[in-house]
Amino acid sequence: MTENKKYETLQEFWPFYLREHSNKMNRVFHFIGTTCALVFIVSAIFYMNAWYLLGALFSGYFFAWIGHFFLEKNRPATFIYPFKSFVSDWRMYFCTITGQLGKELQKAGVK
Repeated sequence: MTENKKYETLQEFWPFYLREHSNKMNRVFHFIGTTCALVFIVSAIFYMNAWYLLGALFSGYFFAWIGHFFLEKNRPATFIYPFKSFVSDWRMYFCTITGQLGKELQKAGVK
C-alpha cells in the first residue's frame, strides 16, 4: 500500500482502491479472477453444492494476488480493508463490463 490513511467509507476508499490497481494487466487479472468466481458461485447455486464456493474464493484471490505481487508490486488492500476491498473488486468488475471504468480511473487520477 502506498498510503497510510485510514478509510472510513467505501466512497473515500474507492479512489485509493483504483490507484492500487493502476496497472492495466493487474485489472485484467482481477477481471479474470472475478469472472471465474462468478462462474463458481453460479455453479454452487445450480448444482446446490457449497464446495463450489471454495473455488470462487480461490480463483478470485489467486488471480488478484498474482496481479498485485507480480505486476503492481504492491500489497493487496484486502489485508487491511477486507470488506471494502471485496466490495470494490465487484464494483470495478461491473464498471468494467458497463464501460464506466475509464471514467472512474480518470476521476481517481489513474492514467
